[in-house]
This record gives sequence, structure tokens and C-alpha cells, in this order.
Amino acid sequence: MQNKKIRILWADDEIDLLKPHIIFLENKGYEVDTSTNGSDAIDMVKEQQYDIIFLDENMPGYTGLETLSQIKEINSNVPVVMITKSEEEAIMDEAIGSKMADYLIKPVNPKQMLLTIKKNVNKRELVTRQTTSAYQMEFTKLGMKINDSLSINDWVEVYKKLTFWEMELSTSDDKAMDEVLQMQKNEANNAFCRFVKRTYQEWLNPENPDRPVMSPDLFRKRVFPLLDQGKKVFVLLIDNIRYDQWRALSHVFNDYYSVVNDEIYFSILPTATMYARNSIFAGLMPSDIKQVYPEYWLEDDNEEGGKNSFEEELLIKQMTRNGRKEKLFFEKVTSSKPGRKSTENLNRILHSDLAVLVLNFVDMISHARTEMNMIKELAGTEAAYRSLTISWFKYSGLTDLLKELSANNYELILTTDHGTIKVDSPIKVVGERNTNTNLRYKLGRNLKYNSREVFEVKRPADVRLPAPNVSTSFIFAMNQDFFAYPNNFNYFVNYYKNTFQHGGISLEEMLIPIVHMQPR
Repeated sequence: MQNKKIRILWADDEIDLLKPHIIFLENKGYEVDTSTNGSDAIDMVKEQQYDIIFLDENMPGYTGLETLSQIKEINSNVPVVMITKSEEEAIMDEAIGSKMADYLIKPVNPKQMLLTIKKNVNKRELVTRQTTSAYQMEFTKLGMKINDSLSINDWVEVYKKLTFWEMELSTSDDKAMDEVLQMQKNEANNAFCRFVKRTYQEWLNPENPDRPVMSPDLFRKRVFPLLDQGKKVFVLLIDNIRYDQWRALSHVFNDYYSVVNDEIYFSILPTATMYARNSIFAGLMPSDIKQVYPEYWLEDDNEEGGKNSFEEELLIKQMTRNGRKEKLFFEKVTSSKPGRKSTENLNRILHSDLAVLVLNFVDMISHARTEMNMIKELAGTEAAYRSLTISWFKYSGLTDLLKELSANNYELILTTDHGTIKVDSPIKVVGERNTNTNLRYKLGRNLKYNSREVFEVKRPADVRLPAPNVSTSFIFAMNQDFFAYPNNFNYFVNYYKNTFQHGGISLEEMLIPIVHMQPR
């Protein structure tokens, strides 16, 4: 029996012959109203809310399709199922084009009807029940995996599983399971942060066989090998895009590209554009960039845009160091409509061996969400944040560019420089006036904080970060924490709580996508 009775309208001029079907559905807990013609069915829809409607295609007076047209004007959301004796393709096409929910050929049996109802009315309930049950079975195993995760590969597996279940549960109505998953994500982040504190410095040793692919390795290990095979490569770097956002976006690429390798790599610390992205393009850690190319490293850490002013120059230097002579196209776009500018540059792109397009729009969304109440409402949850990213991409004009790139046989690398996390827990920190403003990491002299709440690096050279002077240290926020000054503490906390930030240590910020795709 249903918790709430599903109400069905069935219109058929031979409804008396269908009494056994109606009794079957009523015994299953459904409430069935009947009509022998389209006109009466239309009047009934005006007076009563139905969960699903079955229409005979061939009735006296209004046909099934004519009845459908008028029903949709009254209630456009109710699912309508056409039942007909005809198997003509034209009638099927017209029914589907009229936004029919389903199409059944007579004679129908009761189980067909039941399946159609479950598909169109009970689907969300069934999906919720099935998804919740599956996650409950996985919960204990995933918890054990979190506790036992001792290697980089373990953490990649854990994060992929958590991302999968987050996206699966976002399609269900079981909010209790959402809360359970969030608790498990928090548990995982706590354990991951402890792992990073223990092992991060070891990752930076190029001789370490367990070192993950990190920001300075990206071109050397994932892009240049494709060029060595004589392939043309297009690198699409979307600033601030997380692995879950890539998974949500992936279907947008399907018309033109197929995925060869869906991989996760590790951002360096700080997980901020000025450090991670310069490292990607230079192929060097930040301290090495400052040493080798001091003219391209700006010291003022608060000048985020200016500090990334030389990305193309750094990439050219990296290519030169690696003996690469391919023709390069490089473009950085900060507008919300990147597709138009990219299309204008299409001829230049197609005359290059390696093309790189940097898009800052997802980063703009996260910052706008902090500054604008409207965006806060639109991206109030993780699922909504993913949805906003998809909407932007679909209408950005980039799909036209993908079509042209695929037609011209470009391999596609989609990646990012760091992810982002929704913060909710303030940590007090005190610093001098010139301390940087980022909410997830601080560098400066005489920082005061609780050392148990942060990852502290008193000697930046140990993690290959540059320092303006010998007494500068770094601290990194972990989990969902963010730094706040004691002055105006309550205002500051209320303003930034539940905003998306980056720069610190979390699975979402450090474990980020690099995806290799081939043209279809």
C-alpha cells in the first residue's frame, strides 16, 4: 500500500473491458478514476489533481493527442501515458514530441501499467530507497577505509567514493542520509589532514617513489608525452573546479569527446591560484620560481591577480627547459562568456600544436557567492553549486569550441589548479598588518594561533615556498575551518561562514581532476 494514495485518471472508450486492470491497480493501493472520452477527461483534470493520466489514442470526439494538448495547458507537469493499438512510427513520434511520459501498445497487461506508474510517479521514492540502502551497506566499509588509509592511492580511492555517494544521494529525498554522509566526509577530512601534516614534506622529494603527481609535474607528465606522440593538445584549465564539479560536467563533453583517463592529482600548498597555478605553468615549486625567474615572482601575496601575470612566460620557459619547440597558443579569459573570445581565436588555436585556455569563471562564482546574496541563494548547497557550474558551461559557448577542436583532432586535457571547500568553523589568528588576507592560509611574522588547530610551517623552505624574510612562517587551515581576526570577530564570522574558500588543506582543495579525452 502507498503512504499517500496515488490518484490515476484513465480515459478509454472501452473502459468497461478494462475493469480487471483497474481492480488490480486498486488492490495495489492506487485510486483510479475513469472516463470514456477526452472531453470528460479534460473536465476532470480541471477539477482534480492527478498523479498520472492514461489516455487511449483513439477515442470518440477528442483524440488522445488532442486531449493531451488541452491537459498540458491545464497542468503541464502531470505525466501522461498514451495507450494505442497503432504501432505507426509517425504516431509514436507525435506522441513523444507532445511530451508524453510513456507510450504503451495495446493490449497492455496490468504489470505493464504498474511498471509505468512506478517509473513515472514512484521513481524518486524508489531511487531514494535504493540509494539509501546501497550507501548504508557501503558506510561501514568506507569508514574502515578512512581509518586504514595510509597511502596516497588510498586517499584517492576514498575521495572518489565519497564524491560518488554525495552525487548519488543528492538525487534522493533522504536528508538524514545526507547528514550521515557529511559526517563521514568530515571524518575523512580530519584523517586526511593528519595524513598531510605527517607526509606532505615527503611528497616534495622528487626521489620519493610514492610521490603523487603534483602541480609542477602536470605538463611534464601528462601533456608533453602526448606531444611526443605527435598529437595536437588543447589544455582547458578551469580555475577552482573540484572533482565533483567535473563529474557533474562530464556529460556535456560526451557529444565530442570520450574520456581516456579520469585521474586525480594533488595541488601543492597553499591551494591558491598564485601558488598552484604558477607552479603548473613553470613546472617548478614556488621557491624555485622565485630563485630561477625572480622577475616573474611578485612578493605581495595579497595581489592575487597580479601575481599570475606571467603564466604564459612561465610555460614558455618550462617548454624551453624541456627542449620543446611546439607552436603555443595561450589565452586567459576572465569573462562569463569565454566561448565567444575563444571562437574569435579559433584560427590561431588551430595553427598551434599546444593550445592552453585558462578560465577563471568558476573561481568568480565562488567569490561572487561570498559577496552577493543572490549567488548565495543560487549556490546554497554543494548540489546547487555543481548545478550552477553546469549551467554556466552549457551557455558559455564553449561547446562550439569543443566541436571544432574534436573535428580537428585535438586531444583534450581538462584540469584545474586547486579546489574549494565550504567553510563553517572560525579559528582566531593574530598577525601583523602586512599579513595576507586569505581565509585558509596565512603567512607573516609573529603569527599567533593555536598550533593544534593548524598545519604550521615555520621554515617555508622546508615545503619549497618562498618567504619575504627569514622570520616569515605559514599556517594552513584544515577541514572546514577558516581564519578570523579577533577584531569584529562576530561580523567577520557571520559574513564568511558557509562560503566557498581555498588555500588550505582538505580533500576538496587538494585532490583535483586531470582528465584526458580523445575526439570522438
